[in-house]
Amino acid sequence: MEAARAVNMAEPGVIEHSANLSARDFGRLSRFIYDTCGIKMPDVKKTMLEARLQKRLRSLGMHSFTDYCDFLFSPEGMEKELVQMLDMVTTNKTDFFREPDHFNYLTQTVLPEWVKRHPGATLSIWSAGCSSGEEPYTLCMVLSEFALRNPGFDFRILATDISTRVLDKAKTAIYTESQVEPVAVELKKKYLLRSKDRSSGMVRIVPELREKVRFRRLNFMDEDFGMREQLDIIFCRNVIIYFDRPTQERLLQRFHRHMKPGAFIFMGHSETLSGLNVPLVSVYPTVYRRAR
Repeated sequence: MEAARAVNMAEPGVIEHSANLSARDFGRLSRFIYDTCGIKMPDVKKTMLEARLQKRLRSLGMHSFTDYCDFLFSPEGMEKELVQMLDMVTTNKTDFFREPDHFNYLTQTVLPEWVKRHPGATLSIWSAGCSSGEEPYTLCMVLSEFALRNPGFDFRILATDISTRVLDKAKTAIYTESQVEPVAVELKKKYLLRSKDRSSGMVRIVPELREKVRFRRLNFMDEDFGMREQLDIIFCRNVIIYFDRPTQERLLQRFHRHMKPGAFIFMGHSETLSGLNVPLVSVYPTVYRRAR
């Protein structure tokens, strides 16, 4: 397919100078990013966007952002470049056992009640915006420990992100020793495998936990999330802060449709549902519940 505009290609791998992102092209890109994945790109983020997309220009051998935009918005670009561009502009910050109060509340309050109400059932959790996998694997450790104390308890986790780059990393389940530093020593012994090359400083999540998580790409702006079952718990932490309030409200209404009556949603500590028209009730700081 032809691009909407001829692309000025440089010699392979060679760019004579760094391209500058004009106000016009920034406007085109920021509107597109908002329409595609709901992320606001105010003027203050122009420099950040320019720096991140320079890598794509170099990779494609392009001289200007105008060429890049014209290619991106062409049928060929929509097919070949869209996911690459979104990978570059989305922020993926996460840690093992991030915001640990949530995991305490999960194991001490949410799960004991759930087990009483659903004997023999399998708990379904969605880690929405899972990034490189630290959150779903943390959940695996926490839920596995709970299962040891509660025979018959079982769980499954769906983990999604818009970025294929971080999903690929999550699927490998390989991390540096510094990344797993927040994991307690006794959990490291149970759930992490050291590399045979001890000098590499790399560890991997054990197969038993990896088998509990199903990873797939999902864009929150899609009308249909492709889920046919309702969920018991959603972890969507430090994600909606990148959206404006109308988009947050629409997204949480969609989440609500996928929650069972009485299900919980865990938000980030910097996020609030105050002022949003969503049928969720606060039960703990940044933890909400769908009414029964």
